[in-house]
Amino acid sequence: MAHNSQQPQFQTLNKGYNSVFKLGSLSVGLVVPIESYPKQNSPSMRHHLERVKLAEKLGFSAVWLRDVPFNVPSFGDAGQLFDPFTYLGFLAAQTSEIALGVASIVLPLRHPAHVAKSAASVDVLSQGRLLLGVASGDRPQEYPAMQLQYENRGERFAQSVDYIRQMQTSNPVFKNDYGQFNGEIDMLPKATSGKIPLLITGQSQQSDEWIAQHADGRMLYPHKVELQRQLIGTWQQQLAALGRGPQPVMQPLYFDLAGDNEAPSSLHLGFRASTEYLVNYLMQLEQAGVDHVALNLRFNQADITDTLHLLAENVLPHFRNNHYE
Repeated sequence: MAHNSQQPQFQTLNKGYNSVFKLGSLSVGLVVPIESYPKQNSPSMRHHLERVKLAEKLGFSAVWLRDVPFNVPSFGDAGQLFDPFTYLGFLAAQTSEIALGVASIVLPLRHPAHVAKSAASVDVLSQGRLLLGVASGDRPQEYPAMQLQYENRGERFAQSVDYIRQMQTSNPVFKNDYGQFNGEIDMLPKATSGKIPLLITGQSQQSDEWIAQHADGRMLYPHKVELQRQLIGTWQQQLAALGRGPQPVMQPLYFDLAGDNEAPSSLHLGFRASTEYLVNYLMQLEQAGVDHVALNLRFNQADITDTLHLLAENVLPHFRNNHYE
């Protein structure tokens, strides 16, 4: 989509945020592991690094990790297995341009001091490529394992966001249930832009107004295009009412590559279809206000390397925002 410099723009944050999110211009990323494992809870993690490097080489704008502390069989997916911050540090050293995202850190399961320290460290080590998705959590089984209550996770989420924000100021003075500061101590390092980009997942047990006040962007679950358009329109109106500029919206999408002559079919939170169908669908999302889509290839039946090349050749060129700055 054409980009008019006279129109409102997203705020300028770190390198990853500025590259991935441009108002009115969709970009495409990938969910890690970049692997097909349709019948198992856990991926093999074979070839994981070479595929992230290939994704960067081919021009995908971001890779997204998940925070899955425990393998909950009923949930059905153990994610990329590795601790997300450890893995982000590893990928920061092995890549140079692709944005490194987390979708999403479950804040109520971690002390926000550790999240703030780890996130700022990754952001500095990657030269500003971190995108930090945050969530309140949706797996009740994990909370008893940490002697934490599931029911009050929303309150702890909000206090964690405040704590993480305060850690980006110098010698903070504040108090909440996670700690108190009187200006005598500080946390280092600070994020490259002075602010860690926080993308709030779903509602995270918060009101619409709270999210509009505190988020640097939203992660929405896949919906029908028209409903997504309505949700994004409402979100941007809420921002405007608070005097804030527009903020980006991203969503995941499960995708299974099909042949050109095969009719599309539904998947959980996605579909099996040709690259032509995918391009048309992404264009509809772009028109609806989605700024980034993270493709998840867990159910992909074709060879993963071949699929990445086909997506790069047939999909990425249709969206001008798949480049690094």
